[in-house]
Parts: sequence; structure tokens; C-alpha cells
Amino acid sequence: VDEDEIYWRQKKDDEELEWSQNSSHVISQLAQCFTSAMVGPRAWIGGLFNRSANRRNERFHDYHLTPPQEERLQRLQERLQTPFDESRPDHQAALRDLWRFAFPNVVLNGMISEQWKDMGWQGPNPSTDFRGCGFISLENLLFLAKNYPASFQRLLFKQGGNRATWEYPFAVAGINVSFMLIKMLDLFSEKPRCLPGMNFVRILGEDEAAFDVLYCVAFEMMDAQWLAMHASYMEFNEVLKVTRRQLERELSLEDIDRIQDLPAYNL
Repeated sequence: VDEDEIYWRQKKDDEELEWSQNSSHVISQLAQCFTSAMVGPRAWIGGLFNRSANRRNERFHDYHLTPPQEERLQRLQERLQTPFDESRPDHQAALRDLWRFAFPNVVLNGMISEQWKDMGWQGPNPSTDFRGCGFISLENLLFLAKNYPASFQRLLFKQGGNRATWEYPFAVAGINVSFMLIKMLDLFSEKPRCLPGMNFVRILGEDEAAFDVLYCVAFEMMDAQWLAMHASYMEFNEVLKVTRRQLERELSLEDIDRIQDLPAYNL
């Protein structure tokens, strides 16, 4: 057995040496072909890659915003910079309005109350949950409640589909949807550098409420994905990732001129 093993090892080494010599010859010939294909100071293949990269960079970095797009994007970014401040009367009033939309027949005992947990806040003081996203996430929830009240009630009380035993908390999920959209559209940058973000800014130039409407679509999409995946509380992040990927695909379509044109708007 030892002699056989020595024989096959030697044969394998000889074959590898022969292959190495042959491959070196082939590589040398290929190099000559590429050299002869050069035009001027640059290889054609290098020029092709560089031109393709330059076109992509120009597309995503050097595009120009129209005055309405620039103005509305700036206003939206100013909203993103506004933190929730529980000492501000207008912020307190907005939070009370949200409660009235959720529970119109229930009297709220105070800005700090165990009742807030019924809406899906993590504790008795909702202001602590806004730290990750700011006041715009509350504005998004209010927009959903005012403009799509049936959806708001269905999502809040988990009225559709076969629900999981451990459901996602409505209010905290809403904040996560807001933050997901901000990141997906690259709104923290001076101007978006991704195709969904670029298309969104174009839509925003025609409709200043585009972000809030997109939020409502995204929340409905997230809930639909939740039901389709038979998810439970610990899988919420995965559901959010799937929702983001689907939204990115839809916002990359060429024939989308309004948020209402998104296939998911039918939800």
C-alpha cells in the first residue's frame, strides 16, 4: 500500500507540473492578445470598466434637483432633525391626538400612564421610544390615523389574518417603519445616492406628502409580510428587511410617478 501511495503521489506531482507549464503558456498568449488589443495609452477593457463606473457615479452623484425637489427635500430633512420633546405643548398635543384616534371613547389619565402600553409603547412614557427616530415618526402615525383610519384601526388592533400569539407592538413598529424608510431612501445625505431615493425625490417634487403616504404603504406592506411569513415577535426585524427589499424594487421601477402608482399601494 505504501509503494502504491508513493507512485500515485509522484504521478500527481508530474501532472500538476505539466498543467502548470501549459497554463503558463496559455496565460502568456492571453496577455499578448490583450496587449495587442490596446488602443492608445489605455487597454480597451480597462477603459470599459472605468467608463461604466464613471457613468454609475454620474448617475447617482451628479444629478440635479429641480427647485421644488430641492425645497421639499430640505423641508423633509428639517423634519428628520426634530427630536420629540415631551416638554413642548405641541408635541404633547400631537401625542394626545394619536390617543384619541386610537381610543376615542377612553379617557387618557396622563402623559405618563400604563394605558400607553395598550397602543404598543414599551412603557408608560411614550417619549422614551421616540429617541431612535424623532418627532417625524409621531407625525407619520398621525397621518396614517387621519388619512387612512380604517387601516390605522386594523393595524392597531390586529384585525386582519391569522395573527401570531406574540404580536408586534403597534406604536414601536410604526417608529421602526419610519426609520427604515429614512435609511432606505438615504435621506440623511445631502441628496439620495440610490435609485429608490432618487425616484422618491422626483415624486416628492410633485407631492410634498409623498413620505407620509409612503409610510402608510410601508406599514401595510410590513403587516402583510408578517402574516405571509407567519412571523412572531422575535422575527420582526426579518419581516422589516423583507419589506424594505420589496419597497426598493417597487421604487426602482421606471413608470412610478406617484406613491399611488406603487403596486403595494393597493394594500
